[in-house]
Amino acid sequence: MRYLRAGSGPPLVLVHGLMGHAFSWRFAMPVFAQHFTVYAVDLLGAGYSDHPHVDQSLRGNAERLLRFVDEVPGSPCRLLGSSRGGGITMRAAALAPRHVEQMVLVSPINPWSPHGRGIAPVLSHPGIAPVFARVAPRVKSFQRYLLRRLYGDPRRILPGTLEGYAAPYKISKSFAEEMRILKTWNRDLDELGAVLPRIAHIPTLLVWGNRDAAVIPESAEPLRQNFRHCRLIMLDGIGHIPYEEVPDEFNRIVNDFLIAPPPE
Repeated sequence: MRYLRAGSGPPLVLVHGLMGHAFSWRFAMPVFAQHFTVYAVDLLGAGYSDHPHVDQSLRGNAERLLRFVDEVPGSPCRLLGSSRGGGITMRAAALAPRHVEQMVLVSPINPWSPHGRGIAPVLSHPGIAPVFARVAPRVKSFQRYLLRRLYGDPRRILPGTLEGYAAPYKISKSFAEEMRILKTWNRDLDELGAVLPRIAHIPTLLVWGNRDAAVIPESAEPLRQNFRHCRLIMLDGIGHIPYEEVPDEFNRIVNDFLIAPPPE
């Protein structure tokens, strides 16, 4: 598992979303590294990590993330997960709640957002998935469409962003691995809902954009209600990846939460 490390202090592990990798955190790592030892992973099958044929369910990824956390000096740690990485973060915390001191969830997948439930079975169909996995990484216009869809205002996309996300697909089969993720998508969401009571006590920050087209903002409040100490920040005019779209504001919000005294 490839990862980037920066800073010193208590451990903070950053978990990217679907079709992301450690590149996602290029604006966040230098800021968080002022207070924490920051680890930004490329999950197996994504980015520049190895691409073995492994269990790509939420639980499978969560178990591997915990094995990584076990090797990180200092315990418990803080976990920050975005989109599907947020789902993996919650699943990992449910498996080992004593390992997690705080969670930051950025527009995480959750049982109350219907996006993906319909398209996942279609794209993972044996007759569609192999073709899509071969064609999609080669069509730049399609990649540009996906990226623009993640922003509340596509004019905020900085030069080099598309190239940074697309680069791993030129040297690996990560897109095919990500298609395998879709096979268990709906089951994963159902299982995630069932384990939420195990992590209700963990202090949690939810960060969302109210123009999120990937995980609907209306699902934020039902998710928040599953935690006893949870703050929800809804960013006006922002899309699915606020750490890209408004990095300064995102970094400030997260740092304020992580550094604040724990709730009574």
